[in-house]
Amino acid sequence: MSLPTAQFNHHKYQAFKPVELAQRQWPNNTLVEAPTWCSVDLRDGNQALVEPLSVVQKMQMFKLLVEIGFKEIEVGFPSASQSDYDFVRELIVGGHIPDDVTIAILTPARESFIRRSFEALEGVKKALVHLYNSTSKVQREQVFKLEKEGITRIAVEAAKVIKQCADEASQTQWRFQYSPESFTGTELDYALEICNAVNEVWQPTAEQPVILNLPSTVEMSMPNVYADQIEWFAKHIAHRDGVIISVHTHNDRGCAIAAAEMACLAGAQRVEGTLLGNGERTGNMDIIIMAMNLYSQGIDPQLDLSNIQTISQQISQLIQLPVHPRHPYIGELVFTAFSGSHQDAINKCMKVYQAGDKWEVAYLPIDPADLGRSYEEVIRINSQSGKGGVAYILEQALGVQLPRWLQIEFSQQVQAYAENQGHEVSAEKIVTLFEESYIDSSDADWSLNTYNMTQQFDPQQKSLSVQIQKQDQAIQLSGEGVGTLDAFVQSIEAHFKQVITIVEYSEHALQIGNEAQAMSFVRLKIAGQLYSGVAKHRDVINASLSALLAAMNRFR
Repeated sequence: MSLPTAQFNHHKYQAFKPVELAQRQWPNNTLVEAPTWCSVDLRDGNQALVEPLSVVQKMQMFKLLVEIGFKEIEVGFPSASQSDYDFVRELIVGGHIPDDVTIAILTPARESFIRRSFEALEGVKKALVHLYNSTSKVQREQVFKLEKEGITRIAVEAAKVIKQCADEASQTQWRFQYSPESFTGTELDYALEICNAVNEVWQPTAEQPVILNLPSTVEMSMPNVYADQIEWFAKHIAHRDGVIISVHTHNDRGCAIAAAEMACLAGAQRVEGTLLGNGERTGNMDIIIMAMNLYSQGIDPQLDLSNIQTISQQISQLIQLPVHPRHPYIGELVFTAFSGSHQDAINKCMKVYQAGDKWEVAYLPIDPADLGRSYEEVIRINSQSGKGGVAYILEQALGVQLPRWLQIEFSQQVQAYAENQGHEVSAEKIVTLFEESYIDSSDADWSLNTYNMTQQFDPQQKSLSVQIQKQDQAIQLSGEGVGTLDAFVQSIEAHFKQVITIVEYSEHALQIGNEAQAMSFVRLKIAGQLYSGVAKHRDVINASLSALLAAMNRFR
């Protein structure tokens, strides 16, 4: 069956008009502190769910948001949803709102909806009433069919109702917020005009500021253009000392986080978003990512995300949406390197890093341990992996520090295995492959029984007497040489009539102290071919001789 032809035509779209902003300042600014965060998970995020949260689930979400450290939480749309209304009442009547947390509710610019919202908030100690109406050109002309004056009148009359309702419930500490919805699609001069008109009703001061939220309800431009809009607005708004500029970015172009960060550079003091970026269409700005971006720059995000894995699991279960394995900071694979060159760089940096140092590890912008992730998750092995990753796995699992030549040799075996199997190779399997290839002597031809070494008059010369076992036969060997291994090679050559050359040798301790074992690595050249052997023993000479025998067994 043939697919219908898509009407893919870029000519029906037009470029977003840039902002005329002389001497823009925001590109030269630097973020030095976190903005005020407002979670909209329980309102905007909940509206985007196929199955909205129940009151019980909303309470679980609210308590989680409080634990994380949010001080402003938009809890719903009580005038439009009975479930939201009941939830707001339970929060207040049940005493679930901490004294340092302000709940916010959203209301459209309609008197009946506003009064219903205040009914839901009866008895609350402090609350934020968030008023909005659509102001964009396309909404005015095609949806509401009103001129600018008509849209402004709606907002101003609603602001008056809110002020009246707040005055009637003076026992509550009220705060006001206004959003010209679809700010990005609204002419800047008109967005300024309608916000100033609302503020003329509310009369903001530095002691009682008003929040003006400038939402990218639909992301329509590059994030730098949004930043220009925010800077322009901040420069021109009246009562600037009494205005908190807030942003609420959506992810239609995939730039919600960048837009929010640039907006903060441009003067935004407050950011709305959701955990994991849940929201309508492509989602809202992901507060976790932006907060962790600040954290990675040495800025306190003012949110406790140290238990980020548990947080993400709880959120995912509540909203019934999975976490992508490549989701920044959270996903299963975000701290994982499969590429050989990446693994090698990470391995080398981790060897240098000491607790208390400034974090400088290649390919890892933050320390996975800060988020409860283990270093074992950083490097995983498949057919694309290299020697550094394989070496890292063995060092983490066994304490074995492979010499470079053995890293190359063994990683080729692991790669061949991975290509043959067609999937990732577990750390347990890598350990098994290593032990079977180099250490396990259950089916070896030769093994070491005993040895006796004496020193000749020449301090460099060693005499060695060795008994090796070949199945049920004990063979006695003896030889002299410069050092123990050389003497052993001389004895083997004399007995088996085979020329053997030691090409590589290294050793290291697996532990520290009296119980430490030595790990020895030997590479021999026999009949023009290279053979490697590995052995461990508490006695370093025993380990060295056994490693040489292991290489001989590979030759045999």
